[in-house]
Amino acid sequence: MMSARRTRRKVGSFVGWGFAWLGAALVLFGLIDMLATVLWKGVASFHWSMLTHVTSGIAGGLQNAILGTLLLIGVSIVIAAPLGILGAVYVAEFAHSKIAIVVRFLTEVLSGVPSIVIGYFGYLLMVLQWGWGFSPLAGGIALTVMMLPYILRTTESSLLQVPLTQREAAWALGMTKFQAISRVLWRPVAGNIATGVLMAIAIGMGETAPLLYTAEWNSFNPTLQMLHQPVGYLTYVVWTYVDEPYPQAQGLAYSAAFVLVMLVLLIHIVVRVFIRRNKQN
Repeated sequence: MMSARRTRRKVGSFVGWGFAWLGAALVLFGLIDMLATVLWKGVASFHWSMLTHVTSGIAGGLQNAILGTLLLIGVSIVIAAPLGILGAVYVAEFAHSKIAIVVRFLTEVLSGVPSIVIGYFGYLLMVLQWGWGFSPLAGGIALTVMMLPYILRTTESSLLQVPLTQREAAWALGMTKFQAISRVLWRPVAGNIATGVLMAIAIGMGETAPLLYTAEWNSFNPTLQMLHQPVGYLTYVVWTYVDEPYPQAQGLAYSAAFVLVMLVLLIHIVVRVFIRRNKQN
């Protein structure tokens, strides 16, 4: 009897782990296939002149899309990073349990809202109601709403993982809560916070739906005089040109996807190097 139960448990465990590994393999296969396709076709169609020419028709370059993407991400991360990090610090270190529960619940709800809903809400509020029109500011705030939950949750979970003994040691030295966070608790969680910010940047860079309603599209390079005008971005090129029947247009779409991947990788490397040097010092 015991032998039969043991056999059934082993068979069940084997089947369960088999399905788990199969699911992981399918996910990894799709990810690797997509990334390999983007890199292979993107490298084949990319040429350096794309960095110095704007998008024109089904050809041209990606200069306006790259600058517009960096502008949108810059606007969004300047707003989302301080709000997300400070909000997480408040929830993890200062807020009462009921307030923290409410903030966590609202964060979960916000992270589950479809991006197109956020874009349409931004269109009704910022573009129409507030009269901003299609602009980098409206697009950046729409991306901020999407990026904020990821930064807040990552920062909060990182702070909660710091042992209580470190806090008590800082308080025993006469530090306030703010001093303990800024001088003691910051270093061990800096890498995790950077990971959350990088994840938020990657999510923002890969979005198209909210920007269609708030930033629209512009074939010219963004300038200070065009802050209240539409702006170009890389995901629009990918979304629009990849289904075109012309090889030039498809090549431009894969080149835009390749540049997008390289930008995310470059930002990731720069932040990691900065965090490593900060820890060494």
